[in-house]
Amino acid sequence: MTSKKLVNSVVGCADDALAGLVACNPGLQLLQGHRVALRSDLDSLKGRVALLSGGGSGHEPAHAGFIGKGMLTGVIAGAVFTSPAVGSILAAIRAVAQAGTVGTLLIVKNYTGDRLNFGLACEQARAEGIPVEMVVIGDDSAFTALKKAGRRGLCGTVLIHKVAGALAEEGVGLEEIAERVSEVAKAMGTLGVSLSSCSVPGSRPTFELAASEVELGLGIHGEAGVRRVQMATADEIVTLMLDHMTDTSNVSHVPVQPGSSVVLMVNNLGGLSFLELGIVADAAVRCLDAETTAVAWPHMAKVSVTGWTRSRAAPAAPPEAPDAAATGDVASKQAAHVLEWVCSALLDLEEHLNALDRAAGDGDCGTTHSRAARAIQEWLEQGPPPASPARLLSSLSMLLLEKMGGSSGALYGLFLTAAAQPLKANTNLAAWSAAMDAGLDAMQRYGKAAPGDRTMLDSLWAVGQELQAWKHPGAKLLPVLTKAVQSATAAAEATKTMEAAAGRASYISSARLDQPDPGAVAAAAIFRAILEALKAQGM
Repeated sequence: MTSKKLVNSVVGCADDALAGLVACNPGLQLLQGHRVALRSDLDSLKGRVALLSGGGSGHEPAHAGFIGKGMLTGVIAGAVFTSPAVGSILAAIRAVAQAGTVGTLLIVKNYTGDRLNFGLACEQARAEGIPVEMVVIGDDSAFTALKKAGRRGLCGTVLIHKVAGALAEEGVGLEEIAERVSEVAKAMGTLGVSLSSCSVPGSRPTFELAASEVELGLGIHGEAGVRRVQMATADEIVTLMLDHMTDTSNVSHVPVQPGSSVVLMVNNLGGLSFLELGIVADAAVRCLDAETTAVAWPHMAKVSVTGWTRSRAAPAAPPEAPDAAATGDVASKQAAHVLEWVCSALLDLEEHLNALDRAAGDGDCGTTHSRAARAIQEWLEQGPPPASPARLLSSLSMLLLEKMGGSSGALYGLFLTAAAQPLKANTNLAAWSAAMDAGLDAMQRYGKAAPGDRTMLDSLWAVGQELQAWKHPGAKLLPVLTKAVQSATAAAEATKTMEAAAGRASYISSARLDQPDPGAVAAAAIFRAILEALKAQGM
């Protein structure tokens, strides 16, 4: 049963929430056409460093609540628990650059989708001549052994917003701010505890906890922690947490010594009452308190919210190079037919993929893929797709980077961008095999996953291996693709017995992962739909 949420619609809840925050705070503006909030006084930042952060919605008041003098210049929000789109991140960077800032620092939590999307936007902005640096924050102290994915980014990131904001207000340069907050991050640690599960709007709770149990070390998306313990008093739970965080045998412990000065943040993951929060925080809190007007930081000034402009125009993107390929009605219609089959398959799988994903975290894999399918369908309604395979894949890449969201959107965007390159010179079967190779290489280089890590790459890798046959003289389209789909399906099924080594699932015990990886299942389904569409066309 899905949980009850007071929203207008599941699809629009992140936009509505951000619009509401901006409506109540004249110090903020929306960037038109993007889920981006910025300081309304950008012109006052001329000659200073801009600070941008963001991530999935659902963590309010993060991230937009921390925009203001002395903290963030702006934030880019994704859908609930979904990393924001590359295009929106780039638009925010352009907007603050055009306001006369001398550089932009991107403050990013350590999640695959956030690293990929902010990283891609960072590289694109640098290519446009905009000075940009990026720091990735991993402050999770839950896991006692090193994980391939690294420490998760948690609420300690807010302290980085505060430190960086104070430095930026003082006029410190971009590189120095990046260096100094990176040092601060090394001394941070965060540990979460949960009395119950969270649930994404439109979905069921991501996990179940007995009335007598508490989850120690869970992630901010509902990912599993290190262990479940018996319910106890607030004093006992806090003692347990602090002991775990400072245990020197824990590789992610906080390096604090007796007598050290510390900053303590007591964070609400969203389900705690103020009464409980006060009990947990029943101690003297020593905090860095340089001036800030961020709305979620205590002691902000109260001002009138009427009579001000709530949005600003987004900066124009650089002009796109014209498509040199001649338009071909037949090729374009074939491409549209295949894409429609893929979209239909993904929409049919939405709830199944969400159910599989609930075992590994936030249960939104199906939602993410259906969002991509609907975006492709809307794109097709606007006109025929490009006939040129290279241009087709490049266009799909930009669409998914902007609309799909999450690590899946970033990874498919990377895959398609790289796969398009070999198809510029040739479009025979050997070129399509080379395109698959290029896409897989890009995914591994940026996503850091490898075959056998229990990710979508396992299915895609199986396809790539079979498509090597297209490089041989006399190879046929459908027999090779049929075998590739069979291998991808088998690879997806095999992920149920794999130890997760990348992505959110890597933080969960393999004993609790007894279903196939949803990303791998989705990837296999995409290639199965492509095969069925081609057969239906009589190819």
